[in-house]
Amino acid sequence: MQTTILNYRIIVEPDERTGTNEPCFTAYCPTLGVADGGDTVEEALKNVRGAIEAYVECLVEDGLTVPVDKTEQSFITATQVKIHGAIQFA
Repeated sequence: MQTTILNYRIIVEPDERTGTNEPCFTAYCPTLGVADGGDTVEEALKNVRGAIEAYVECLVEDGLTVPVDKTEQSFITATQVKIHGAIQFA
Protein backbone atom coordinates (compact mmCIF):
# COMPACT_ATOMS: atom_id res chain seq x y z
CA MET A 1 0.00 0.00 0.00
CA GLN A 2 1.36 3.41 -0.99
CA THR A 3 1.72 6.14 1.65
CA THR A 4 1.55 9.83 0.77
CA ILE A 5 2.34 12.71 3.12
CA LEU A 6 0.12 15.78 2.60
CA ASN A 7 0.70 19.17 4.25
CA TYR A 8 -2.19 21.48 5.08
CA ARG A 9 -2.38 24.92 6.67
CA ILE A 10 -4.36 24.99 9.89
CA ILE A 11 -5.75 28.12 11.52
CA VAL A 12 -6.28 27.84 15.28
CA GLU A 13 -8.36 30.43 17.10
CA PRO A 14 -9.71 30.80 20.62
CA ASP A 15 -13.42 30.10 20.74
CA GLU A 16 -16.33 29.50 23.13
CA ARG A 17 -18.42 26.36 23.37
CA THR A 18 -22.00 26.87 22.23
CA GLY A 19 -24.41 26.75 25.13
CA THR A 20 -21.84 26.83 27.95
CA ASN A 21 -19.61 29.68 26.71
CA GLU A 22 -16.62 27.75 28.09
CA PRO A 23 -13.30 28.66 26.45
CA CYS A 24 -11.92 26.28 23.83
CA PHE A 25 -10.04 26.35 20.53
CA THR A 26 -11.17 25.77 16.95
CA ALA A 27 -8.77 24.44 14.31
CA TYR A 28 -9.72 25.00 10.66
CA CYS A 29 -8.22 23.74 7.40
CA PRO A 30 -9.30 26.28 4.75
CA THR A 31 -8.18 24.17 1.80
CA LEU A 32 -10.53 21.32 2.72
CA GLY A 33 -13.19 23.22 4.68
CA VAL A 34 -12.64 20.88 7.63
CA ALA A 35 -12.74 22.05 11.24
CA ASP A 36 -12.71 20.58 14.74
CA GLY A 37 -12.14 21.83 18.24
CA GLY A 38 -10.65 21.02 21.60
CA ASP A 39 -10.04 22.31 25.10
CA THR A 40 -6.41 23.11 24.21
CA VAL A 41 -4.55 24.08 21.05
CA GLU A 42 -2.91 20.65 21.01
CA GLU A 43 -6.26 18.86 21.34
CA ALA A 44 -7.83 20.97 18.59
CA LEU A 45 -4.88 20.19 16.28
CA LYS A 46 -5.09 16.47 17.05
CA ASN A 47 -8.84 16.46 16.41
CA VAL A 48 -8.66 18.38 13.11
CA ARG A 49 -5.83 16.10 11.94
CA GLY A 50 -8.13 13.12 12.46
CA ALA A 51 -10.96 14.90 10.63
CA ILE A 52 -8.63 15.72 7.72
CA GLU A 53 -7.43 12.12 7.47
CA ALA A 54 -11.02 10.81 7.46
CA TYR A 55 -12.11 13.37 4.85
CA VAL A 56 -9.17 12.69 2.52
CA GLU A 57 -9.63 8.91 2.88
CA CYS A 58 -13.29 9.32 1.83
CA LEU A 59 -12.24 11.36 -1.21
CA VAL A 60 -9.74 8.65 -2.20
CA GLU A 61 -12.27 5.83 -1.69
CA ASP A 62 -14.78 7.71 -3.86
CA GLY A 63 -12.17 8.30 -6.59
CA LEU A 64 -12.36 12.08 -6.18
CA THR A 65 -9.54 14.61 -6.49
CA VAL A 66 -7.80 15.50 -3.23
CA PRO A 67 -7.23 19.26 -2.84
CA VAL A 68 -3.70 20.21 -1.74
CA ASP A 69 -2.29 23.39 -0.28
CA LYS A 70 -0.05 25.50 -2.44
CA THR A 71 2.01 26.44 0.62
CA GLU A 72 4.80 27.97 -1.46
CA GLN A 73 2.28 30.59 -2.63
CA SER A 74 0.74 31.50 0.73
CA PHE A 75 1.75 33.40 3.81
CA ILE A 76 0.17 34.68 7.00
CA THR A 77 0.35 38.30 8.04
CA ALA A 78 -1.56 40.92 9.98
CA THR A 79 -2.37 44.52 9.23
CA GLN A 80 -3.66 47.61 11.01
CA VAL A 81 -6.50 49.81 9.82
CA LYS A 82 -7.76 53.15 11.13
CA ILE A 83 -11.49 53.42 11.65
CA HIS A 84 -13.03 56.76 12.50
CA GLY A 85 -15.99 56.78 14.87
CA ALA A 86 -17.22 54.69 17.76
CA ILE A 87 -17.01 50.93 17.34
CA GLN A 88 -18.69 48.20 19.36
CA PHE A 89 -16.61 45.05 19.72
CA ALA A 90 -18.02 41.58 20.14
